[in-house]
Amino acid sequence: MRVLTLAEQTKIKLLTKNQVSISLIEPTETGLKKSIMDATGSVRSFLKDNNIHDYDIQGQGPENKVQIDAIIYQDFQVIQSTASLYRPQTKKGDPRIWFSGLTKIANPNDLIALVFYSGSFHIFNLTQLNVEALLNSNLVNPLKELISEISGKANEIAFELLAMLRKVASSGPIPSMVAADTSVGRTLETALGIDINSSKQPDYKGIELKSFRSSRTNRKNLFAQVPEWSLSKFKSSAEILHAFGYHREEDFKLYCTVSAITRNSQGLALRLDSDIKQLVENSNNPEIGDFVVWTLNTLHNRLLEKHKETFWVEATSTYIDGLEHFQYSIVEHTKKPITSQFDILVDQGIITLDHLIKRNSTGKVVEKGPIFKIKPKGLDLLFPPSEKYNLI
Repeated sequence: MRVLTLAEQTKIKLLTKNQVSISLIEPTETGLKKSIMDATGSVRSFLKDNNIHDYDIQGQGPENKVQIDAIIYQDFQVIQSTASLYRPQTKKGDPRIWFSGLTKIANPNDLIALVFYSGSFHIFNLTQLNVEALLNSNLVNPLKELISEISGKANEIAFELLAMLRKVASSGPIPSMVAADTSVGRTLETALGIDINSSKQPDYKGIELKSFRSSRTNRKNLFAQVPEWSLSKFKSSAEILHAFGYHREEDFKLYCTVSAITRNSQGLALRLDSDIKQLVENSNNPEIGDFVVWTLNTLHNRLLEKHKETFWVEATSTYIDGLEHFQYSIVEHTKKPITSQFDILVDQGIITLDHLIKRNSTGKVVEKGPIFKIKPKGLDLLFPPSEKYNLI
């Protein structure tokens, strides 16, 4: 696909702001004449990730063609269309896609936006259509109605959770459930009636909930992710603990932060290797060297999975009769992290890694991480502009 113009980039940013997920396809002159387009890798991923269509399991030939309703958008009217997804008998059955009526709105090398909503494709010419003018228009138009419906549907759950948080906050300071750093989150989830578990999935109907004390400048948890053991010298957390752990009271543990900009007291540091798309943890012990690896693709996917949409809830901590209480006060609502920024922030030491490994008196090794954390100033760099809401 060709490089996007500044105008096309602006239109995509506007759609993203309205929580509209799109894929792009660029018809060629030959493709428009023959009514055929290659389903590129990005298009195939879009279809598969959104459970629309999977070319990998589609058979070749016209008998296996899949057709889906589609609507093509112009300024103030639409064209009813049909999407055809198929793999021809010829060659290797390279995936193909076509939308009937597309030649009415597309020139060669225009970029066509594909949206999927409510069981249908919604298609418009990103290059030619004045998206901003249509969305800001006082006149009713099909594109504005579509975007408003998608955006409103996406916001329903967020407003539902926001109302629940305001109800909790209105009851005043809530006594902490446990005496621990994690109590601010556990207390809130209990007050909301959310089950506390170790699932990697977001906490509430697709929204991740992260709480923190306002008086602290602590790093915020992004996600936990074990290394790719098959690519690593060490094959378990127990090996990491054995090499770098230390005794504390009854436990043998390794509780430490690892950064890409400095080595910690255990001699550990992170190194980003962009050429092979890996994050490597290294020891300054020459007999050990590089000992665990994460692929950047895995870390990006975990970030997107965990933080597609997140409520960062700030709480004021006070002590009443010797017991910590939390007054939840502010929510910062972030969406769709920029994965390329993740790599930069790791390299700059703004995103770091915490090991939380210990072997207790029974000999059992327990691993609560590794947890990737971000410094407070990094949120604005990792996520697009966010919304903030007062709870009280």
